[in-house]
Amino acid sequence: MESSRQDIVDFIVKETPLEPAEAADIIETPPDSSRGDLALPCFKLAKALRNKPVVIAEDLAAAFQPTELVESALATGPYLNFRLARTPFLKAALEDPAAPTHDGDGRTIVLDYGSPNISKHLAYHHLRTLSIGFSLKRIFDQLGYRTVGINHLGDWGTTHGKLLAAWKMWGEGIDLTEDGVTKLNELYVRFNQEGAKEDGQDWFRRLEQGDAEARALWEQFREISLAEFDEVFSMLGVTFDVMKGESHYADLAEDAIRRVEATGLDEISEGAQVVMLTDLDMPPFFLRKADGATVYGTRDLAAVFDRYELYEFDRCIYVVDMGQSLYFKQLFAVLERMGLPYAGRVEHVSFGIVRFGGKKTGSRTGNVVLLREVVTEAIERIRAIIEDKNPDLADKEGVARAVGVGALLFSDLSAKRVKDVEFVWEDVLTFEGHTGPYLQYTHARCASILRKAGEDVGDDADLSLLTLPEEWELAKVLARFTDRVRIAARDAEPSVISQYLLLLAETFSRYYNLGNENPELKVLAPDPAARAARLALVGGVRDVLARGLFLLGMKAPEEM
Repeated sequence: MESSRQDIVDFIVKETPLEPAEAADIIETPPDSSRGDLALPCFKLAKALRNKPVVIAEDLAAAFQPTELVESALATGPYLNFRLARTPFLKAALEDPAAPTHDGDGRTIVLDYGSPNISKHLAYHHLRTLSIGFSLKRIFDQLGYRTVGINHLGDWGTTHGKLLAAWKMWGEGIDLTEDGVTKLNELYVRFNQEGAKEDGQDWFRRLEQGDAEARALWEQFREISLAEFDEVFSMLGVTFDVMKGESHYADLAEDAIRRVEATGLDEISEGAQVVMLTDLDMPPFFLRKADGATVYGTRDLAAVFDRYELYEFDRCIYVVDMGQSLYFKQLFAVLERMGLPYAGRVEHVSFGIVRFGGKKTGSRTGNVVLLREVVTEAIERIRAIIEDKNPDLADKEGVARAVGVGALLFSDLSAKRVKDVEFVWEDVLTFEGHTGPYLQYTHARCASILRKAGEDVGDDADLSLLTLPEEWELAKVLARFTDRVRIAARDAEPSVISQYLLLLAETFSRYYNLGNENPELKVLAPDPAARAARLALVGGVRDVLARGLFLLGMKAPEEM
């Protein structure tokens, strides 16, 4: 599809005043495929060419010369409709439809998508940052970028001072060797309800100053938390390249402040060191509190400096909920005012909240739905469905895990990330409709067809035999894969991939179901040549579904 569009763009640029980017932007897909495969609306050209759109379309149609992939152009009112050359297009579309590209050309994308706080459980609402960030990492990988996935652990700050204070008040006799995170989180919740703010601040100051007791307790709590985090990450299949928590940047915070001071942006306000952002209608950005302690903003500045020095990133992406939007605007404003050449490459990829049973969850109040428990229950529910529908399935446990986890990930990635997510078990786990299990089942069906064929689908299939309108529509959808990946990367929007895969699966199902009405139209047709061509098409669908599911962090089972 990309090469076909480029042929059309080249023609438009040659015959009109439009620049390549302008031409590419206005090419569209006709709502009625019988009119053509791609179309150029000529309204935008009327002023530049001083003519009516209808006349412009007719003149361009007369000037068009066929290419290898675009066979004709026909004026239909103010539209110029292009028809693609079937067999060459099919051959190009099926050659390697899921192949990675070299768009990134070695450039680096840094993605911060972990950020759990130690001494707290990974709750269900943490799935959003994990699923979106990990999917984006794979999307950029597909385009040839060097990616660095970072778990920016929340292991520093007043929160941890509160926990230390809570432990000193109520922790005596508590055994942390079993379910330690639950016990630590209970202490944290209790402190928020009963503790004194000053005690938390005092213990954080001690921690920041290297107090031996504070440091030893903090390290113990941290290790307990990391062990649980790793277990849940493993259940989800989410990985990171680097783990650098806030504590890593605690020692770099003073240097970050000095860099800001060197620009003259800082000032003292009510005893605190800040960068004023009043002219931007934003609160001040804190560098140091009145008591001398640094804040997470200071450590975030240190992290940005460190990441650019290490990776010279093309984009540095923070996958964090939209509740932090103001904070990131402040952070980015400081980077801009410092005159840093990479300030414009740092971005906040925000997302909506998640509700479980109609309620927003949160660890501060203790109102949490544990991510581990949701994943476990999803697997168990899918296992029960398998036992009912396909009890003889060879790898029931492996499929239950793949489909259960995939269902959770897809439910999180199927809608635009800025939308809130309402979790409903019945909607997430069904094998029908717009769900992850539906996509995985479609992939398994393709794999089953190819296994049943029991023959090698090579390059010698006669693709000119793919003459059905449904076959052509399916090939055109397949050919859009790389374009969808590019858009998903540009907009940092995994739902572009999700919606594309649903379109592909639905288009394939319509094609496959033709065989239920007419045996001659089955994929495994009696005629060997027709069967080979159709198997090549099914193989392309299987490969793109598998790759697309991979980009969403999901597995593609061969059997279900």
